Amino acid sequence: MPDAPVHPRHPGLPLPAALPLTRRRLFALTAGLASGLALTACGSDGKAKASGSDATDGSSGASRVVRHAGGESTVPARARRVVVLDTDALDSAVTLGITPVGATTVAAGAPFSAYLPAERLAGIKAVGVIGSPQLEAIAELRPDVILSNQVRDDKRYDELSKIAPTVLSRTTGPAWKENVRLHAEALGRRAEAAAAEQAYRAKAAELVAALGGPEKAAALKVEMARFLAGAPTRLYLNDTFVGSILTDLGVGRPANQNKSGFALEISPEQVDQAAADVIFYSVYGDAAKSDHAKIVGGTLWNKLDAVRNGKVYQVDDNLWMLGIGYTGAGLILDQIRHDLVG
Repeated sequence: MPDAPVHPRHPGLPLPAALPLTRRRLFALTAGLASGLALTACGSDGKAKASGSDATDGSSGASRVVRHAGGESTVPARARRVVVLDTDALDSAVTLGITPVGATTVAAGAPFSAYLPAERLAGIKAVGVIGSPQLEAIAELRPDVILSNQVRDDKRYDELSKIAPTVLSRTTGPAWKENVRLHAEALGRRAEAAAAEQAYRAKAAELVAALGGPEKAAALKVEMARFLAGAPTRLYLNDTFVGSILTDLGVGRPANQNKSGFALEISPEQVDQAAADVIFYSVYGDAAKSDHAKIVGGTLWNKLDAVRNGKVYQVDDNLWMLGIGYTGAGLILDQIRHDLVG
């Protein structure tokens, strides 16, 4: 699709539409968001750190200044009409208890992130595709806060700020926890963010215990692979959303992937570099245009320990690549537990 937005991690490739997940997995995360502990709001870097606030969550008639990657914005004490311009901001808003009035989609006519509860997405108006928001449509919604990031909308920051206070994170991916805190500061939902972080940490700790404890988890070499239409297969490193979740779990990583950076690209002749105890993988775009069939049908793939031991699991590409927030991360933990523990 020529008008589809390009994923920041995969230049030249359009973003696919989201796929559904089960209600059981959704409930597993949302049930854990009942309690929280205080957090100091911060941004994705020194420039993006949110300022302190004397206004408490839930107050009315006040405003606060939030510092972020784009500068400073004066926001309401507790935002109610929010427009989000990327999937991470949508996850943040829903996790923090807000149904945005508007949001961008990954492609023209595509649904919003289907891993999120459908009732929390009802009534959201599409305002263009990620990276190409429709300013007039946003203005018609009369938002009191707009959330995005510099990767998508830095060049539109001034125009967006004329519509409503606009808060930008620097990027997405591995900085997702810091970005949630920035979003929470912008929306006046810091207590909700604290509860979401506490629930995520508790779920990760429970999964580590179910795997047999920290030592056994660390001894298990886990990898995330992605077959991409029109591009080499990728093995994800630590400086990614998925990589950060595996780091939080303390599971082992194959030596060639346990390092900073984005991804290791391999050809069908280099499948031995995908050696691991457990392989999670997804397919991006048309599988027939990727190396999927050539690799999984090849001798090298079938010699891998994970394949011989039945420890290979296909996962939802949209969730594992675009579910950049506490709701998405919680569902990924649920799937890891389902596949590795039962």
